[in-house]
Amino acid sequence: MSGIDELIDLYERWGSETYDEVVTQTDHAVQCAALARRAGAPDALVAAALLHDVGHLLDLADDGGFVAGVDRRHEDRGARHLATWFGPAVTEPVRMHVEAKRYLCAVDPAYAAGLSAGSRRSLVVQGGPMDDTEVAGFTALAGADGAVALRRWDDAGKVTGLDRPPFAAYRELLAGLTRA
Repeated sequence: MSGIDELIDLYERWGSETYDEVVTQTDHAVQCAALARRAGAPDALVAAALLHDVGHLLDLADDGGFVAGVDRRHEDRGARHLATWFGPAVTEPVRMHVEAKRYLCAVDPAYAAGLSAGSRRSLVVQGGPMDDTEVAGFTALAGADGAVALRRWDDAGKVTGLDRPPFAAYRELLAGLTRA
């Protein structure tokens, strides 16, 4: 099974689950990717938007996933898993999307106020808003802008009842980004 087939299978098996949100994992993934596309993001960032929560699905496949009040570091697990097939242009925004949430909560009170209930709960276990030192460190990182954009799509991609293409509709995009 190719890496792309493995990812599609993971979403077909576990994508109907939710993770402390009102939409399924697949609905969320496809909405985020569509928002990235609409914004004119490069293909690698569209793929990162699609795959940013793959760590949650890996947790579900292993042992049931979500545990209230526990940070399972899905962003790190997902980035490591994706690095098997994709380069840093895909994996780094995935790895950094939780830090981007912490950053945005520190610098933008309106952003923090607009978080979903699930995102507010997870923010607590993920360390809360960054302090000034963490903000400075985050903004100095290569890829911080892409991670912040992904995070904004992440927050906007939680709408119930939208018509959407299947996850597999992104097969060609993903295949074009895989390492030879």
